[in-house]
Amino acid sequence: MSIVKRGTTYHLRKRVPRRYQPVEDREFILLSLHTDSESAAKLKADTIWRAMIDGWEAMMDGDTQDAEARMAAAKELAAKRGYRWMPGGKVAALPLQDVLERIEAVGMGKDKRPKQIEGEALLGGAAEDKLTVTTALAAYWSIEAIKTAGMSDDQIRRWENPRKKAVANFVKVVGDKKLESIRTEDLFRFREWWVQRIIKGEAKKSSANKDFIHLVAMLKAVARARDIELKFNTEKLNFKQDEDGSRPPFSVA
Repeated sequence: MSIVKRGTTYHLRKRVPRRYQPVEDREFILLSLHTDSESAAKLKADTIWRAMIDGWEAMMDGDTQDAEARMAAAKELAAKRGYRWMPGGKVAALPLQDVLERIEAVGMGKDKRPKQIEGEALLGGAAEDKLTVTTALAAYWSIEAIKTAGMSDDQIRRWENPRKKAVANFVKVVGDKKLESIRTEDLFRFREWWVQRIIKGEAKKSSANKDFIHLVAMLKAVARARDIELKFNTEKLNFKQDEDGSRPPFSVA
């Protein structure tokens, strides 16, 4: 990672990879890291560069005609530019100064015309496609990327696996529903599936609760980031743990 000091502040200076030349006109990136500490600059530079790579990848993905990929790319790119993605109608309803800031943030291409992909991202031009539970999980990795920053590959794997398991179990029982169509009855249908497994001695309450916690946290994080209204209640979803963690001293029968 290349960092240079200009005055009292460190900057990130790095050549744009050839892969991203179709979506990035600059040959070099020069960004202030807003710190006079070299060690802090190195840490920030790595995180910022990975964020820029993610942004370019989102722009590259935006070249596809697939509506879901285009929508996800637009939202990710808006986030990388420091804006929350909104549908075009909501952007138009913002205060005039906010709308103008978004318009001015849209980059110009080599043809001296605004970049379509950035316009869709910042001005809400991409056609929205509904997120399902499985596509929401894919979006979740990017939304919560800060939680795995600095982790080793093995640590990331151990962090991701319980969440993958919770989603896989839910989809197996309830189906790959769209986020806004999930209802309280769906969660309790999932809970009943765990009840049967617990009664048969195939699982523990703690395992079920972990699935509930990971699943609901993922759904809420993605819904918050994507401006989706969830319509379910999680009250009394979790199982109460036995005080000593042991089985009752009598058979299931």
